[in-house]
Amino acid sequence: MAEQLLDKARDIFEGQIDFEGQKLAELLVNVALTLVGAVAFLVGYFLQDIKLAVYIGLAGTAAAFVLVVPPWPFFNRHPVKWLPVGGVAPPTNLVMDEKMMR
Repeated sequence: MAEQLLDKARDIFEGQIDFEGQKLAELLVNVALTLVGAVAFLVGYFLQDIKLAVYIGLAGTAAAFVLVVPPWPFFNRHPVKWLPVGGVAPPTNLVMDEKMMR
């Protein structure tokens, strides 16, 4: 029972995401930081308040961090199916250049 709980905890903290999840995470962080940067700039420009612009930028960066860094389940929707350990045994009685290989 304790071993099962430890395995679940390892799976959660290990942070496995698949290749499609990496692509999605990159897209999300690029879009989020671009939007946050534009909003922070516009608010700071129109209100003439650099402090507010910096706070908006920092809050948006923190939100993007929370969105992308944890291994959320939607980042692992297409897991990679790896080959089994050991694979297939090499063929026996292989003939190469009319010589018997072992």
